Amino acid sequence: MDMSAYLHAMTALFVIIDPIGAALIFNSLVNDGDKKYRYVMASKAIIISGLTLILFGNYGETLFYHLGISINSLRISGGLLLFYTAFQMITSDVNFSNTGEQRDISVFPMSIPLLAGPGTLTLALLLFSQESDTEGTIAVSAAIISTLLLTFVLMIISKNLKKVIGKTGDEILKRFLGVVLAALAIQFIYDGISNLTQ
Repeated sequence: MDMSAYLHAMTALFVIIDPIGAALIFNSLVNDGDKKYRYVMASKAIIISGLTLILFGNYGETLFYHLGISINSLRISGGLLLFYTAFQMITSDVNFSNTGEQRDISVFPMSIPLLAGPGTLTLALLLFSQESDTEGTIAVSAAIISTLLLTFVLMIISKNLKKVIGKTGDEILKRFLGVVLAALAIQFIYDGISNLTQ
């Protein structure tokens, strides 16, 4: 496995998925739920998100090719979308509330838009498109699985996590990760424009 590709993908995915923030939102949605309900919702959200990201990351480029869209155009548009996501992370609040009923939250809002939203799907597609060999593809897939497994663990222990990090800590982390994601987005845009003009 290509460790440099794995670490690069892992860092980018960690920033945009924000496992700690996702776990805290998960806790607010299932706060009064029993242990089985929490486990089932977390498991479903992670499986759905993982399959969506890996399948779209691997086959999304083929889809865009048939639509006549180049990967460099996608890098630029994807970078703009990631920048928009980063801007929202830095400047706005995302509030989800628990209604008290045990509804299925695995698809919405946990998988889409939190774990496998437009920004994450675009990032997965860009990461897979940068890898030309099987080793690189395995590395990106492993990074997706690793990030989602970490998110799953944090979801399960989210009650304790909330006590440790608190609302202020979550706010600081979200803003910081937003700045890092903005820099990553600009890099994607720069790469796309550079390749278009060559």
